[in-house]
Amino acid sequence: MALQRPLVLASASPRRSYILEQLGLRFRVEPSGFDEQLLAGETPEAHVERLACGKAGEVVKRLLGEPDAPSVLGADTVVVIDDRILGKPRDDDHALEMILALSGRTHRVLTGVALCVPGEVCRSAVFTTEVAFRALSRESARAYVASGEGRDAAGSYAIQGLGTGLVLGISGSYTNVVGLPAAETLELLLQAGVVGAWP
Repeated sequence: MALQRPLVLASASPRRSYILEQLGLRFRVEPSGFDEQLLAGETPEAHVERLACGKAGEVVKRLLGEPDAPSVLGADTVVVIDDRILGKPRDDDHALEMILALSGRTHRVLTGVALCVPGEVCRSAVFTTEVAFRALSRESARAYVASGEGRDAAGSYAIQGLGTGLVLGISGSYTNVVGLPAAETLELLLQAGVVGAWP
């Protein structure tokens, strides 16, 4: 891989770190404290893009004093069904409600990705994957929730774990459902010159 400029991931998500590691990228993690509250009248697409930009922008400002100011990558992922945003569950009852809402239906997973390079305008985009769930009994849904796997995930499930048994099929990027669309994020980094060439 060609010379890579310093990169920071503005997320504590182990799934996003894993995806960047799989791409062979060097980076460090600096979680953002940006407020993730949904604004009144905000569409799911506008919401994830605003949050991705806000997270990256907040960390860029925090690190501006560093001698070799890094570029910062921010991301936000939500699950959308019937134009309703499903974020991370408050508790297991909330998680069960989400899983049952997704059962036997197709939903969208949206990830906003933003890249802020010091001295330049932030680049951002929204990526969508459609995910079809098989029909679940209440008992099966409750058992999945009890596994605890989806407690820190949008829509209350993790496609890369036990949750693979919930999914009949997907249309779009698999890694987008995990939390960061790998190929699309790499393209953003290449276009910005943060990564010189890949692999």
